[in-house]
Amino acid sequence: MPKARWLLAAGLACLAVACLASPSAAATQVDKKLSYTCPFPLIGEQKLDVEVKASFDVPSAPGGTLTTSGLAVSVIVPDKATRGLALVGAASVEGTAAAEVTLANGSLTLPVTVPLTVAKTTLPQSGPFTAQATGSVPPIVVPNAGKTTVALGGFSTRLTPKKADGSFTGLGSFTSDCTLDPGQDSVLLSFDVGTTQSGYHYSLTGTTTVKALGTTVPLNGSFAVTTQPSFSDRPAFDPAQAAFKLFGFVPGTAELRFAPDGEQTGSLGDGGFVAHTNLTLAVPQVSLFGLPVADQNCRTSAPIPVDLRTGTGFALAAGGPVTGTYAIPPLTDCGAFTGYLSSLFQGEGNAFAVALTAR
Repeated sequence: MPKARWLLAAGLACLAVACLASPSAAATQVDKKLSYTCPFPLIGEQKLDVEVKASFDVPSAPGGTLTTSGLAVSVIVPDKATRGLALVGAASVEGTAAAEVTLANGSLTLPVTVPLTVAKTTLPQSGPFTAQATGSVPPIVVPNAGKTTVALGGFSTRLTPKKADGSFTGLGSFTSDCTLDPGQDSVLLSFDVGTTQSGYHYSLTGTTTVKALGTTVPLNGSFAVTTQPSFSDRPAFDPAQAAFKLFGFVPGTAELRFAPDGEQTGSLGDGGFVAHTNLTLAVPQVSLFGLPVADQNCRTSAPIPVDLRTGTGFALAAGGPVTGTYAIPPLTDCGAFTGYLSSLFQGEGNAFAVALTAR
């Protein structure tokens, strides 16, 4: 599947932090409290309490978007940090932060770094103070079905204390890399992404190349992908007509009928899929010089395994390219010319190249 930029939330700051996530279809209110340990100049490591509030709209099916609104992050900075900043004459502090967030969606695990702005905060003479950090999060497309989580990690801040007249203190600007204290549940948001009840349905057009015959055959049909409760696919090919020439001059035609054989399986990932499909190939009509040479029961003697994979530009909600290679086993029940017809079709290096269009 096509790759999209999945930004997700989280922001925090050494004196202010911020947290984010990303939603898009049923409002979920989040109020999360976590503690972090951050190193400060002069006073060493300090613990900060962070509270994140936001409203998230989550998608109900793959390909939907996750959006966020009303993000409010507050960080309580302890008295010792306040007194340490006072020692250098700081009257306020401001800066930026970069927060680490991980989006886990089905088989996708996406680490994200979110830039944030730490608002200018006036410092008290003593005691703890609360700082705020903000950032914007664009809508994010969630490609896969299954459990989806947004988890917070550490963050890094670049802070600048200033004196009452706006000049810099002796600290200048300093960087603090903060770590999440152990033993906490860092998941900000958790939800399940399902599929529509009938899954995804596509029309199919394209070709299959039969190497032994030296011909490329137009294909039409349909394709269905179901992901609940487990992945399965159902390709359905219309009967196709192959035209070929033996030895370069003997005209021939054949009717090809591909059909699923047994249970189909596969997996979703990165917005596309791989379908593990077994097919049978029936060849009920074969003609040479316009004369029929095959019985109606002519078919492959064994199922044909093929992995059908989506290609660049494929999207579950829209469709796109799908390819796969396969080998044709010997034919059986073709009548008096079974052995000869089998030699015409049998072999490796055959290929499907089709396009799926959502309907």
